[in-house]
Amino acid sequence: MRDTTLNLVAISIFSVTMLALVGPMVELSPAIPAGLIVGLLGAATLDQLGLNGRVGNILLDWLAWTSPEHRQRVIHHEAGHFLVATLLDIPVQDYTLSTWQAWKRGLPGQGGVVFDIASLGDELQSGVSAQTINRYSQVWMAGIAAEQLLYGASTGGNDDCQKLRVLWQALGRSPESAQVQQRWAILQAKTLLENHQNAYQGLCEAMAKAAPVVDCQALLANQIEAPSVAAREAPSQG
Repeated sequence: MRDTTLNLVAISIFSVTMLALVGPMVELSPAIPAGLIVGLLGAATLDQLGLNGRVGNILLDWLAWTSPEHRQRVIHHEAGHFLVATLLDIPVQDYTLSTWQAWKRGLPGQGGVVFDIASLGDELQSGVSAQTINRYSQVWMAGIAAEQLLYGASTGGNDDCQKLRVLWQALGRSPESAQVQQRWAILQAKTLLENHQNAYQGLCEAMAKAAPVVDCQALLANQIEAPSVAAREAPSQG
């Protein structure tokens, strides 16, 4: 099972076990906790096999979303992706802030900003340019950069790092150079966010209110005078 499903099962079984211990004090039949455990294990198995652990992710994400700090982290993380993608002229197609929102819209994963990666796919077939690699690297690392700027460290971004690793593997480049590229991209994304603080804060406020993509894009268009240069001096890649 996935970690999220296992965590949910562990929490549920602990809760039911405590209920079983307290049960005799309130004249609760032992069959009720036992039935709950069987039902929870069956639901977890069905979720894992039939839904790829999605229900477990939704429930854990819902619990995390009750924390104001978690909500702010997610919003600032995703706004970082959105802003840097706009600055580097990579179209944003959609965004969600939770697993539940992503599921409702038929999107994979646990939510986030959805980019147009068609140009990247096309270039991978014919030969991807260094400029394209640098642009997408900065966009993928922008969420981590945003969290580091605000909190000093990031708790999200594992999926973003995995995307960069997958690209590096497809290009036949070393894992060591992927780490160099990742660090470089985080620094560049931080610079972009720091240089557009007003636009970034306005975008965070808009996304917190679940503003449509077109409204977020209009907000940024009013505050960004011209697109930033996408290609900067990048570390040597090998």
